Amino acid sequence: MQNSSQWAEMTSSSENCSFTAINSLAWSLQLGLSIPTFILGLALNSLALFVFCCFWRKQTKTSVYMISLVLADILLLLSLPPKLYYSVTKVPGLLCSLIQAPYFVNTYTSIFIIVCITVDRYICIRHPFEGRANQSPRWAVVICCFIWAAAWICSIPIYVFQKKEPIKCFHNMSDQTWSVPFIVSVEVFGFLIPLAVMVFCSAQTIWILLNHKTHDKKSVEESGSLRVIVINLVVFLVCFTPVHLGILLQCLVRQHLIVSCRMRQAISLFLQVSMTFANLNCCLDAFFYYFAAKEFCKKAHLRRAIELCPVLNPCALRWHCQRWENAPCQDTDSAVPDVAGPVP
Repeated sequence: MQNSSQWAEMTSSSENCSFTAINSLAWSLQLGLSIPTFILGLALNSLALFVFCCFWRKQTKTSVYMISLVLADILLLLSLPPKLYYSVTKVPGLLCSLIQAPYFVNTYTSIFIIVCITVDRYICIRHPFEGRANQSPRWAVVICCFIWAAAWICSIPIYVFQKKEPIKCFHNMSDQTWSVPFIVSVEVFGFLIPLAVMVFCSAQTIWILLNHKTHDKKSVEESGSLRVIVINLVVFLVCFTPVHLGILLQCLVRQHLIVSCRMRQAISLFLQVSMTFANLNCCLDAFFYYFAAKEFCKKAHLRRAIELCPVLNPCALRWHCQRWENAPCQDTDSAVPDVAGPVP
């Protein structure tokens, strides 16, 4: 009887738990993070798309991946204003689905394209001759189309499971959306497997570069490969780990494994803020474009783009172009040294 009474009290407390203050705080934090992310990210990605399409005349696998990544980031950024507005305004469930689907589709498209770039870089460094000989963009186009198609197909549950009555988007999703099989699939296939591939390829590539560094320190330092690999992995971990941890915790809440009001409020705030924090990846992807600029300087006439776009810093970019013109360039997003050592 005592256990039944305690359970009834916990259930009653759970039902009376208010999220009004939490949602208001979360929306203020989202607004403060999303506005600069939207402005800076849209400017950087629009410039990158212009440069990739107009000045990278020889298309390679990496250029295809990067153009796809830029498009995914731009579409994700364009979904931020309606996401912010409709997260505090009630609209029919179908409209919420049309708003939520592009946001999640472009998020996971970005994740998988980043993984493809990492794998491509690993292959070019682990097998440099085969990697350079196989730079046809055809397979990259096929892979990118498959990623986009798979992401949209996997977004079908957002439409099927959505509530029909007016709701605030990104809130109060149906129980089917938070079902254990669906969330486990999102966690495993949308984050854990890409993370495992990222860690493996990055670790193997770093090992090869560090071994090569003892023999030819200058070439590796000039290439910048080691730096961009580490930055890429750190950005991936920092941007996408919190949001998937938040999704897992929210699933436990919806399965009534976490019933404490204070814990539920904390998890709700953490999930909403971590989703916004993950959007910073759209700005941090600019590191890819910065190191790819070496390719433009030598093969795509980036200095012409600088002359056409006076808002860029000509002095700084000219110094980098002059420095990179003396460094080896390959058809990858960063220079790849001629190494192919044993991997543990």
